[in-house]
Amino acid sequence: MAKTKGFLEYKRQEVGHRSVQERVHDYREMDLPLTPEQLQCQAARCIDCGIPFCHGSGCPVKNRIPEFNDLVFRGRWKQACDNLHSTNNFPEITGRVCPAPCEAACTLAINDEPVLIRHIEYQIVERGFEEGWIKPLLPIRKTGKRIAVIGSGPAGLAAAQQLARAGHDVSVFEKDEKVGGLMRYGIPDFKLAKNVIERRLDQMRQEGVQFQMGVEVGVDLSSRYLHRMFDAAVLTMGAGQPRDLAVPGRGYDNILFAMDFLTAQNRFNAGESFGPDKDMNVKDKKVVVIGGGDTGSDCVGTSRRQGAQSITQLEILPKPPDMPPSDTPWPFWPRIMRTSSSHEEGCDRQWSVMTKKITGAGTRVSMLHCCRVEWFKKKDQWKLREVEGSEFELPADFVLLAMGFVHVVHKGIVEDLELKLDDRGNVVVQDYQTSVPWVFAAGDTVSGASLIVRAIDSGRCAAAALDRWLKEN
Repeated sequence: MAKTKGFLEYKRQEVGHRSVQERVHDYREMDLPLTPEQLQCQAARCIDCGIPFCHGSGCPVKNRIPEFNDLVFRGRWKQACDNLHSTNNFPEITGRVCPAPCEAACTLAINDEPVLIRHIEYQIVERGFEEGWIKPLLPIRKTGKRIAVIGSGPAGLAAAQQLARAGHDVSVFEKDEKVGGLMRYGIPDFKLAKNVIERRLDQMRQEGVQFQMGVEVGVDLSSRYLHRMFDAAVLTMGAGQPRDLAVPGRGYDNILFAMDFLTAQNRFNAGESFGPDKDMNVKDKKVVVIGGGDTGSDCVGTSRRQGAQSITQLEILPKPPDMPPSDTPWPFWPRIMRTSSSHEEGCDRQWSVMTKKITGAGTRVSMLHCCRVEWFKKKDQWKLREVEGSEFELPADFVLLAMGFVHVVHKGIVEDLELKLDDRGNVVVQDYQTSVPWVFAAGDTVSGASLIVRAIDSGRCAAAALDRWLKEN
């Protein structure tokens, strides 16, 4: 443990952000990191709680949180960095964009504010890069086995790095021009600067991982080619099939999927395009974001930076309570009202709203026709019904659909391999092995849309399962 009574001596100190007036004019990261002295006080708040729920049930990647907190408190930063990397391939990613379920599961969260776990993780890995402690980890011996990893998101990169360190020859195939998947093209730069990804990719290249960009497996390469050229494959394409809005008027040109909108801006920031064209730029426009999750929040922040005239975010679910309700007690992730940094920049948020139809002129949307809904329970299932007389209209120049993702895209390699799917459209696995024995799968391809930290853990576990299978066959 850290300091015996540290949690009594120090209060939680939140990470600051650059001012709204400054940050909405650029895409640079927003956080203002704490000083090493401040961080040591935050690490000192970690208590001898007996059972560290932060590690056991809170952290999907199983970070040894009390251990690295203690090491930071004692000034043993290099050991903390080694400890952190023993469970997490990319703490610089999770330290920035993970929602930190570990903090919700912190014992202090029962009646106090939790330890500042995510920012401590962030500071450890950043110091590790600054000091040169993070170096390539080369295998003791090569196995001669060739592995193809399809997709370069967090699950794919974690699997690739673990397999390369086990001595296998690993090739990662990515359909886009650059590696990173959702981390590069989905998450805005103001939350995750892309040089952070490049820094880790340099390490992976030195470890022997090869990257093939601009190659869509199942289209440019067949499953027969994969089977002929590789001993095994890992599918980590993510849950790329977006949930659509099935209402009259859906077909207008300026109704966009959130990921198309976010990707266009990220490509422009990276110099991959001349900028979002007229069908992707919301400057001086009235924007409506449908969907209240993280992707919707990212659309809000990006729209604000593009110079939108107004931004409204609609959510069909009711407004969450300010305090954790009885159905999500500690140490579970609480269903409470959350306000992101993007919301702080200016947004009209509305809950319990359903879009009934969309109208416009020519090919362009101009109006959403909505109503209020109320939720009720029937036979242990939640249902909704319209509130009588609650219809209203909402002017819109752009509509961004951020209602989540349903499952992995089936067209391509999934259909080519004729993989078994579950009733939700996810690839079925047993110990990460699909219905085709030489093909494994991990991340959102298997689970549906989830957290980056879960994808990293899934990629690591799939790599271990594949390594065992290769040794047995």
